Amino acid sequence: MKPRISMVALAVKNLAVSRDFYEKGLGFPRLESPPTVAFFNLNGTWLGLSEREDLAADAGVPSEGSGYRGFSLAYNVHSPEEVTRTLEEVVAAGGKIVKPPQDAHWGGFHAYFSDPDGHLWEICYNPFAWVGPADEA
Repeated sequence: MKPRISMVALAVKNLAVSRDFYEKGLGFPRLESPPTVAFFNLNGTWLGLSEREDLAADAGVPSEGSGYRGFSLAYNVHSPEEVTRTLEEVVAAGGKIVKPPQDAHWGGFHAYFSDPDGHLWEICYNPFAWVGPADEA
């Protein structure tokens, strides 16, 4: 059986703005794509399941309405300093800080931001387990 690729698809208002945000702002490697879409290689995907109210509380936003949309995406980095540095790059690229960098209740260090379309992202450092490609552990 061929390996399968999982993909998270986000609906955006302006493809060019969002493409630049993810490619130039976050440094995601863009794949060759038709002009009406943009694909990025994220080196594998994990899915984490938690109660909606818990994740909204973790981000510091309401669980209903426009505060929490039922999911967030996570961007894992190697250190607390990289959380802060990545958030600065995100803001420079047009993202908005939702929760500034701080210690997480689960023992790591994290921050939350929203992309140009309001999609919620967590930047996190997990000192207990590396969540990312094995060659970067």
